[in-house]
Amino acid sequence: MSTSTSLPSGSLPLSFKVVWGVAALGTAMISGTFGALQPIFYQDYLGLEASWIGVAAIIYAIWNALNDPIFGYITDSTRSKHGRRIPYMRYTAPFLALTFILVWFAPPQAGQQGIFWWMLISMLLYDTAYTMIGLVYSALLPEVTELDAERNSLQISSSLFGLLGTLLGFIIPDLVRPKSGDQSLLPLQTAMIVIGIACALLIIATTLKVKERPEFTRVDQPIPLMQAITLTFSSKSFLILVAANFMSILMQSLLLGSIFYLADYVLQVQNVMLVLAALFIPLIVGVPITTLIRSRVGVVRAQQILLVIAGCGLIAISFAPNSLLLLCIALAGFGLSGPQTLSNVLFAQVADEDELRSGVRREGAFFGVNALITKPAQSLALVLIAQVLAAAQFVTRDANHGLIFLDQPPAALFGIKMLVGLIPGVAMLIGALILHWYPLKGEYLKQVQEKVHALHASKRSKLVSRG
Repeated sequence: MSTSTSLPSGSLPLSFKVVWGVAALGTAMISGTFGALQPIFYQDYLGLEASWIGVAAIIYAIWNALNDPIFGYITDSTRSKHGRRIPYMRYTAPFLALTFILVWFAPPQAGQQGIFWWMLISMLLYDTAYTMIGLVYSALLPEVTELDAERNSLQISSSLFGLLGTLLGFIIPDLVRPKSGDQSLLPLQTAMIVIGIACALLIIATTLKVKERPEFTRVDQPIPLMQAITLTFSSKSFLILVAANFMSILMQSLLLGSIFYLADYVLQVQNVMLVLAALFIPLIVGVPITTLIRSRVGVVRAQQILLVIAGCGLIAISFAPNSLLLLCIALAGFGLSGPQTLSNVLFAQVADEDELRSGVRREGAFFGVNALITKPAQSLALVLIAQVLAAAQFVTRDANHGLIFLDQPPAALFGIKMLVGLIPGVAMLIGALILHWYPLKGEYLKQVQEKVHALHASKRSKLVSRG
């Protein structure tokens, strides 16, 4: 394709970063909307009981655990003239839009079982499409460049576009979601149709402008499944990183799924924008600052520092007076710039180390197995939100004749603060501690990166000799 932008192994021009970030805008807007709105949509608006949500979450977790490593191995092994990643992004995007839209059309009068089945099936279909796109998009990053500085730079671009998408994923639903008992779901459903189609087009736009490096498709040869599994689970660097990442995913899922509860019931603000500003402005400021921290202490140390900052800010939410909650959220937001920008750089390091062992690029396998282990954190968050609120005697709108019940018992208000603050905050501190044992740092990391440079030069030479 003559207009395509190839993946460079050296400099990363601004135009490439913009092209790359457009897909992050699309995926983040869809996932942000889904994560923020789905819990309150089904439990509070439609009145689905916590027990049904728990069952759906368990089934969802099982499928989540299986589909990522399957898709990861398939994409690693794919060989086509358009590459092994891009075609999956391009042709799955329309299905992502369709399945996302279906999530919000559950019939309110279908009863508990009917709403449960709609939630479960639409959620599984949506996640399948999102998994395919998200996995291959993440797996492309380590192929772009071998340098941590450039990977960090590209991920900053992706993160800034992604944060914009996530922010829109909060703002748009908040503008159209029902806030009184007599409001229709139609404005919300119409907005979800627009979001689904727009995000699919953004993802497709990136695939039309980016093509893959041919040496990883034409020189690398797929390795057998059992050997791939053995190599993946024998990587100490990967196992430590994925354990820490589990904590980050749990934190993100709890925070996204509970922030409307915090705004509606604890702070009792009419517009969630105040809360979002407190979270996202420091986060956006922190994203480029990660480059400065990384350049001084390295990727993994920078991640640990920012995880501790985020953890302290989140824990403070549970115990600070309401007048200081926005300040606590702002502190947490700044710290969350670490997981937002540095996690994928760490996974790229793992893929580099593995390439020296296996001889091929296997990013799909690592991102797939990472999801196998960490995606259950999303289901755990869904269960925690439902069960903690039920145990704290939270009064839903459905139980209050469709009207918001602001006079919640103190236990329910503290339960919301736990879901937004204490539990995810402790998870962040545990994640920072786990990374103490991550081996890819210092002189060893430098040696790995030098050997990878040499290996890639050899692969490019083989590609040229083959014509």
